[in-house]
Amino acid sequence: MPEPLAMFPLGSVLLPGGVLALRLFEPRYLRFIDDVLAGGRRFGVVLIERGQEVGGGEARSDVGCVAEIARATPLADGTWQVLAFGSERIDVVEWLPDDPYPRALVRPFGDDENDENDQGAEHGENDRGVADRSAANAARRWTELLDRFRTLEALLAARTGRPHDPLELSSEPAAVTFEIANALPINPYDKQRLLAARTPAARRALLLDAIETIATLVQGPETH
Repeated sequence: MPEPLAMFPLGSVLLPGGVLALRLFEPRYLRFIDDVLAGGRRFGVVLIERGQEVGGGEARSDVGCVAEIARATPLADGTWQVLAFGSERIDVVEWLPDDPYPRALVRPFGDDENDENDQGAEHGENDRGVADRSAANAARRWTELLDRFRTLEALLAARTGRPHDPLELSSEPAAVTFEIANALPINPYDKQRLLAARTPAARRALLLDAIETIATLVQGPETH
């Protein structure tokens, strides 16, 4: 059942596992932080698709992420510094009146149960060989993603002169996709597509495209 949640539209996208640092100064968001801290220390973050962060009246995405506050610090000038982390994804079922800050009825969602490993079952195939081949193909595709990401990590480290410190990744495909997405320098609209994708396989395909694009930009055009 949808639940009401305080919302914070931004020009950036928060993914599960991502870090969000905010400086709150608008009067409506000073009221917002008081209410959120008095409640469950959770609020929703959605992408502003058109418009500005300040002042209201923007067009907002209907898919977002819950932010859980880890630290909230009041400053001498009356503003707040907030540090939060992305947790579960949410669909916005209905926007409520901004009174005085954005609020919405939201419903959490996870990945669809039927991913690439279930394709044989979807088609009624019981052949063990088909299932084995499907699993092997899926494993190869995940290995390809990890290999390409590790190659890009090394490339970025070499180009920036920073030590190559490989990101520690989960063994769970669903978590890995968000860990990689949080580590990549990708634009908000590509991140939004990753946030909205309902299967790890769909996110993997988007990540492979993003990695290829970033690698091409870093390496520059090939010369012959």
